[in-house]
Amino acid sequence: MFPGSHDLLVQQNQELNRQQLPRIFDDTELMRLELAQDLVPVSETDALKIAADLQDNRRYCRPWTRDFLEDFSQAFYTQFHTPIQVNSLVRTVEQQHRLRRHNRFAAPEWGDTASTHLTGVTFDLSRRGLTSEQYAWMQTYLLPLKESGLVDPIEERQPVLHVVVFEKYSSRADGTIQSWSEANEPTDMSLQSTAGGSQP
Repeated sequence: MFPGSHDLLVQQNQELNRQQLPRIFDDTELMRLELAQDLVPVSETDALKIAADLQDNRRYCRPWTRDFLEDFSQAFYTQFHTPIQVNSLVRTVEQQHRLRRHNRFAAPEWGDTASTHLTGVTFDLSRRGLTSEQYAWMQTYLLPLKESGLVDPIEERQPVLHVVVFEKYSSRADGTIQSWSEANEPTDMSLQSTAGGSQP
């Protein structure tokens, strides 16, 4: 449902350039952005787990990406009572260069198709262990957000879902992300249980 392509990577980089988001070169620059809170920490919760091998100083992303992760993981947890796992968040140019030595599928660290992880807007979600029902739910959740230009998911050859979150996600309509996603439309039963109550 969410195939990647050269053109899509170019479009994502063009949008990030318009937002004037720099590519983070090394650990010194990464630390500066973390201290300035331009990058914010992602913490584990009942709904969100982080891969054990992801270093503490890499468990950061842009504030709107964390907003999305919190919304998405909580909605998934409410539906299935199990957490999602994030395998990767922010990376540096130096780290991406090393990664490409061992992973032929990794995006370049420079150019018009550079990895969007270098700006801190992207995370990789593990698909391992997901049931077909759970993954179908994720697709249904993400599709209207993609169509609204808020996120851009890519199903990678590896068992991860690569998700770019654009800054305008933070300025979405008031209320929860349920207003954007058909995956959380109320059922007949939930409508009956809230009949007569205040509407969101």
